[in-house]
Amino acid sequence: MNTMPSPTTSQAVRNYAVVTSAYWGFTLTDGALRMLVLLHFYQLGYSPFTLAFLFLLYEAAGVLANLIGGWLATRYGIQRMLTVGLVTQITGFTLLSLLNPAWTAAMSVAWVVVAQGICGVAKDLTKTASKSAIKITQSQAKAQDGGHNQLFKWVAWFTGSKNAMKGFGFFLGGVLLQALGFQHALWAMAGLLVLVLAGVVGFVPPLMGKAKASKSAKELFAKNAGINALAAARVALFGARDVWFVVGVPVFLYSQGWTFTMVGGFLAAWTIGYGLVQALAPNVVKRSPDGLSAEVPAARGWSLVLALIPVGIAAAVLLELPDLQWWVVGGLGLFGVAFAVNSSVHSYLILAYAGSEKAAEDVGFYYAANALGRFFGTLMSGLLYQWGGLLYALVGSAVMLFVCWLLTLALPTRLHQPQTRPRTT
Repeated sequence: MNTMPSPTTSQAVRNYAVVTSAYWGFTLTDGALRMLVLLHFYQLGYSPFTLAFLFLLYEAAGVLANLIGGWLATRYGIQRMLTVGLVTQITGFTLLSLLNPAWTAAMSVAWVVVAQGICGVAKDLTKTASKSAIKITQSQAKAQDGGHNQLFKWVAWFTGSKNAMKGFGFFLGGVLLQALGFQHALWAMAGLLVLVLAGVVGFVPPLMGKAKASKSAKELFAKNAGINALAAARVALFGARDVWFVVGVPVFLYSQGWTFTMVGGFLAAWTIGYGLVQALAPNVVKRSPDGLSAEVPAARGWSLVLALIPVGIAAAVLLELPDLQWWVVGGLGLFGVAFAVNSSVHSYLILAYAGSEKAAEDVGFYYAANALGRFFGTLMSGLLYQWGGLLYALVGSAVMLFVCWLLTLALPTRLHQPQTRPRTT
């Protein structure tokens, strides 16, 4: 049982705003970190597959971090987990800043992979705690316009603004690298996170989200059918994005004569646009009073639409159409719109399916699947591009998205479906 007194609606809204702002600061530095590492090691002459390898532990660490983070947030409260996540990120930045140019390539790669793994743990601890806070504050606010309606709006705004901030982070990383250099840029970002940490400690209620945690692994993993199906679909959805996003498209555009600044700018613009569409998703998706009967069919329909887009782009690549780079850019613009709506609906559904008492555990389980999808997509991004270029990466994306669509067919349209038995007399 939650031991924190029930806050007023205004306090719940304030808590939502504080947690969202804290996650903005974290995401800004996280996006900047990705661009810092990518640009810095690209300038040092590392191959595309090695660049993808640098991020593998970052993604893999998120699987365990989400599972444990959700359990810890339920047991100790969201504020403590936000604090742990921010301190862990600062530690990762500090370790990266100690990278010595005199080290061998193998030593440098190993150091960066470990430091990135620490940052991956930090990211997913922070994300799980932050998204769990949305469920809790929304339940506490009891908005006048309907709980499901308000929950979708809060989730969409949180997720969309977070991804837009990540896009700005890509740009910030390039600016800081050019202006301050690798080491000083990391110190500057660590300083920003110290300020965010002070805000979390000072303004987030210490016992927020604290409840009775699961006592066994069986209880932790025994989620309802909606969460299980949605988690499986999330693995396929995010694997389908990263299979082209991490290596395939950046290297393809560079091979077409784009400068690295142009490539980085495109990825930043794509991510910002993707975030804005996510924030607007509640205006696109029809909503229902029960929160599922219209939203689940929307998840199925948008998944099928999304699956068809990489098929079309792959056809353009296979046919070697004139101005192929612009067909790819245009296709990825459409992909971004459909992917943003899909992601926003999924992010809403996990909180709709999750119980309020153990929301952090449910969200942690779901985002562990999200991290597993990113890990798989990152790994296949390097392998598929090496085997068959952008065409293979797009085919891999399409296959994963059709799997995602099939899995959404298993999503329940009711929160509770008790079994009824005929009464005997």
